[in-house]
Amino acid sequence: MSTKVLFVDDEEHILNSLERLFADTGMHILRAGSAVEALPLFELHEIAVVVADNMMPGMRGVELFCRLKDIAPKTVKILMTAYADLPTALEAINRGEVYRFVVKPWDNEELTAIVGQSVHRYLTLSALAREDEAVLQGLAQTIELKDPYTRGHCARVSSYALMIAEELLLSSQMRKDIRYGSWLHDCGKIGVPETILNFSGPVAAHEFDTIKKHPIWGAEVARQAQLPPTVVDIVLYHHERFDGDGYPQGLAGEEIPLAARIVSVADVYDALTTERPYRRAYTWQKGIDILLSMRGNNLDPALVDCFVAALKKRKLLPNDCVGGEQTHE
Repeated sequence: MSTKVLFVDDEEHILNSLERLFADTGMHILRAGSAVEALPLFELHEIAVVVADNMMPGMRGVELFCRLKDIAPKTVKILMTAYADLPTALEAINRGEVYRFVVKPWDNEELTAIVGQSVHRYLTLSALAREDEAVLQGLAQTIELKDPYTRGHCARVSSYALMIAEELLLSSQMRKDIRYGSWLHDCGKIGVPETILNFSGPVAAHEFDTIKKHPIWGAEVARQAQLPPTVVDIVLYHHERFDGDGYPQGLAGEEIPLAARIVSVADVYDALTTERPYRRAYTWQKGIDILLSMRGNNLDPALVDCFVAALKKRKLLPNDCVGGEQTHE
């Protein structure tokens, strides 16, 4: 079954132009002359993408999108707007009601590309909602392609985090959520330019501000896919610090959800012991020493100790390695 895309505009010639533009894309095109006319279509069809004009009589495009948040939460929304209406479009994007906006008169190539990206986003969200493991792993691998230094990172983080979960005797559902959250923890980096991710030195403050947005971007994807709250927590909070100096919300201690604290330990250890664009990989001994120095500031001290014990139990560290019982704070 072809993917359905709905165009909503009160001008007939606009709808005709859009239908011609997408005639050979393989998409199933629906059309409506108003927002009121569009709403019943969501009861009859599974609509992947809706492209709506904003300035329409009766109900504006933004108001339609507000209604769709409950009716069709996974449908990807694109707002068409004139230059004079840009503030409305930007406000709608900031409220999370709009994925992208297109300024009239549109560029055909740009519009077809945006709709294509939106269809891909919808299909990804739908697959994530089914918790399809192949899709989840595929998304993690797609993220890693943006940064060759992190190839295999998500799988290793998952492996380390599950060691901690097993030591803590967490439930099978919690372990499953930790596995999925570990795979997806950096999914928001899809929105970070490769030039920033792969920069070989310290990034500028404004570039780091962009990087710091990736947990919020990723958590929004996880929420829209209706993934379990624990998975969303991991994506959103894995860069919080135990002392409260992390981001995006500056949570501290046990305010940070347990699953996110577990993945943070795993994430930091893998980052220390693998190659990065700005430094060589540390040895396991140096990595453990640095990890221990982060107890109580960056990381939950009990979970660091638990992780070191798990590595020893699985003979991934020598028994005479510095143990978690020593405090480096």
